[in-house]
Amino acid sequence: MTYSRKTFLKHLGITALSVPALAFQQKAASPKLTIGLASYTLRKYSVSQVIDICKRLNIKDIALKNFHLPLDATDSDIQTTISKFKEAGLNIYGGGVIYMKNEAEVKNAFRYAKAAGMKMIIGVPNHDLLPLVEKYVKENDIKLAIHNHGPGDEVYPTPATVYDKIVNLDKRIGLCIDVGHVVRLGMNPIEAIKKYGHRMYDMHLKDVDGTVAKSESIQIGRGVIDIPKLMKALKDVNYQGVMSIEYEKDAENAEGGLAESVGYVRGILDMMDRY
Repeated sequence: MTYSRKTFLKHLGITALSVPALAFQQKAASPKLTIGLASYTLRKYSVSQVIDICKRLNIKDIALKNFHLPLDATDSDIQTTISKFKEAGLNIYGGGVIYMKNEAEVKNAFRYAKAAGMKMIIGVPNHDLLPLVEKYVKENDIKLAIHNHGPGDEVYPTPATVYDKIVNLDKRIGLCIDVGHVVRLGMNPIEAIKKYGHRMYDMHLKDVDGTVAKSESIQIGRGVIDIPKLMKALKDVNYQGVMSIEYEKDAENAEGGLAESVGYVRGILDMMDRY
């Protein structure tokens, strides 16, 4: 069989789940850009299944959604769950997306993150709560990356909406740019990265099948987002955070599409490093 570059990358991703992690370790040992996982991708999977899939894909950095670490869990239960990830060699760098609509939810979000040892909350605090959020950020030294949610979101639809609200706040408050939601608004995520990269602490990396509000998630590399140019933009702004893959399609059977997406992104990064 003759492989084009595109076919090769697709094949690499599809088969990734059956390939030992060692196969990727040489290239992944000191990546310039870090591939991670937004665990919403595996929302229908148990904690043990999430750990198993991440180990097989050699994904070490994870932002947990409440499906895998409930927001109302006790500190003890939180630490028990986190220990399972640590024992597997995985790093829970953040949690979210966490919505904060009142003072109690702000307080709980930071309790939750502190108990888990998270260095970042990926969150959506109501605008009027930002002064309180800033107070907790300073007290706990936990970053907050505010997530844009695209069409229909009245709180933070765009990265610009986020930036305008946080520009004068503590520098530990920044953005989580969801590139798919940016595209669904008919906007260019590469321009958003270039403009706000200096306050961008997290990102949801995905692909979508169109540039309208109803566009849907698809395997990375099959959609309309120019992933190589997006990767270059991240390098140009010296992005230091995690590229957290959020594959929203196929909730019940997400591992195949996730593996393809991881393989495609790794292939692009490898090509960039080579050339």
